[in-house]
Amino acid sequence: MRAWKKWLVVPAVLVVAVILFNLLTFRVYVTEHAVVTRFGNVYKAVVADASRVEGIRNNPRFAGIEIVEGSGLFFKIPFIDKVEYYNCRLLTYDVDPREVTTRDKKKVILDNYAQWRIVNPVLFRVTMRTEAAAYVRLEDIIYSQLNQHIGKIDAEVLISDKDHVTAMLAEIVQAANAEVKDYGIEIIDVRIKRTDLPPENNANIFNRMRTERERMAMQYRSEGQEEAQKIRSEADRQAAVIEAQAYAEAERIRGEGEAEALRIYAQAYNQDPEFYEFYRTLQAYRKALQDNTTLVIDADSDFAKFLFGHR
Repeated sequence: MRAWKKWLVVPAVLVVAVILFNLLTFRVYVTEHAVVTRFGNVYKAVVADASRVEGIRNNPRFAGIEIVEGSGLFFKIPFIDKVEYYNCRLLTYDVDPREVTTRDKKKVILDNYAQWRIVNPVLFRVTMRTEAAAYVRLEDIIYSQLNQHIGKIDAEVLISDKDHVTAMLAEIVQAANAEVKDYGIEIIDVRIKRTDLPPENNANIFNRMRTERERMAMQYRSEGQEEAQKIRSEADRQAAVIEAQAYAEAERIRGEGEAEALRIYAQAYNQDPEFYEFYRTLQAYRKALQDNTTLVIDADSDFAKFLFGHR
């Protein structure tokens, strides 16, 4: 009987130990923040990134809160300390498509979403408490920012200019974060999934887009023609320069050739003036005597004597 009681005590002790362990400790996973309250007041926060929570120390309301970074097993006082857990992973805010108005007074149906996370669980507990409440606040802030920024651009830009829309969404994220920082929330990204036009706006928008594309095409053609004219003018200028340089070089070579010929003629004349004079006479007759040409010469001339063998 005593042995039976002894074996019964061991499991009972283990059960009590497990119960006490659960009452005295709490576990925080890497995907969670934890806020510990004592008598309804926050006295400890276990967070993923302590640097995002340090700012609350400047608030007298949170001056005595213990900030612990990381995850793992922590101790608490049973029945006095209560632990509240908050997701620290990336969360997605998604709402039904809503209508916005562009600068050119066009109605556009916008389907967007945002990604956000809880970075300061202490502020989040005080201001939002639940993700559902945060969704409502995010919807108001993000829709307000979208409506404000889209109201500054035309519908054509919203539909076709991706670079402008990307820059606009980055500005919206920055402006929205300035509004939610006191809620312990950080907005990571805002994206537009789809942009639709009401049926009555389709024709006007597409006609305007076609007109704008035609204007841009004409502008590009005009710029291309202007550039082509510049290229042709430059080519003509370079051709004229090259032609002038070639002509100058040809004249220089011709001048050098004539100078050399004169030098040779002078040298020949100095060596035998009579022969040189006779040679020049022959050259003159050669040019004069063409086909069917009759030439009358003096029988006493040197040329006649040369022809008839009297010289």
